[in-house]
Amino acid sequence: MTRPIRAGVVGASGLAGGELLRLITQHPDLELAFLGGSSHIGRRPAELHPGLRLGLNGLTVRPVTEEIAGELDVVFLATPAPVSAELAALLADRVPAVIDLSGAFRIRTPELHQRWYPKVQRRPDLAERFVYGVPELVGDRLADASLISLPGCYATAITLGLAPLALGLGLDLRTVVIDGKSGSSGGGLQLRTTDLHPYRNGAIAPYAPTGHRHAGEVRDFLEREGAGPVGSLTMSAYGVSHVRGLLTSSYVFTDREVDQRELQRAYLRFYKGHPFVRVRRHDETLIPVPDPQAVLGSNYCDVTVLHDEEDGRIVVLAALDNLVKGAAGQAVQAANLRFGLPVETGLTAHPVMPA
Repeated sequence: MTRPIRAGVVGASGLAGGELLRLITQHPDLELAFLGGSSHIGRRPAELHPGLRLGLNGLTVRPVTEEIAGELDVVFLATPAPVSAELAALLADRVPAVIDLSGAFRIRTPELHQRWYPKVQRRPDLAERFVYGVPELVGDRLADASLISLPGCYATAITLGLAPLALGLGLDLRTVVIDGKSGSSGGGLQLRTTDLHPYRNGAIAPYAPTGHRHAGEVRDFLEREGAGPVGSLTMSAYGVSHVRGLLTSSYVFTDREVDQRELQRAYLRFYKGHPFVRVRRHDETLIPVPDPQAVLGSNYCDVTVLHDEEDGRIVVLAALDNLVKGAAGQAVQAANLRFGLPVETGLTAHPVMPA
């Protein structure tokens, strides 16, 4: 496009919404043209996000209407899943691209959606139209997509970690056990006693030791992508005292014999040409990686694969910034692909470390 791509952000007062504002105002081809919301009507972005002052064009938060859709090229929905389901119905076919960061349309299978998102009522026809997935894995489908649903932060890390095994090497994932640790920003701005500083600081809190919905999301995606039946995929999630960043450890058991060299080559081959996934050796830096601290503020996901010769277990570690690669950065990455821009546009910032 010769003119700037006019972008709207709904849910501008939230953490992911604020991160979208930061990235869009630094993007050479996106113009922030609309801020949508319901609880902060009339507020300026700098009132909601003290770090943001430049490139906001005097915008204030406004209600979302059908009329505003005609003024925009893309709308980012950084809203809770029930709200996204309603807004998608309002905006579909009225704006060229809707990019949803919530869980409203992540799981296509109706039965699984009902299990993991029982309070999210969505139009069945829209659920079928949304293109879901990590841009590295579905990028060719985003070029002409009008409705895009992005994975959750945990699901992004897990899927990027498992895809070379399931979709590259074609391994049967007989058993996958996932351990996830995330900072407090993963829970948004809801006020909960467990998130108060006296309880959260220094904690390792098992807030979802069983039954995390991102595990269902990963399984649904991999099986639809032709990975074959996934035997058992379970997850436990812990909150830690970081603000940003998450680490997933996936322990994979398969019936096929593999070794470290085969695994390393498979990951390097799978992510060749994908600049935001960095395949790393565990011991290549002064501190062991992947470490969320080494990706903070960036759109990178660091992935390491290890072969445990003791019992044949494959260990896959993946670290990312949950607000960037796990949310807003990934949304901008999808917009780049949707509008024919180089995938790195506006997303080339190096990580900030220490943080």
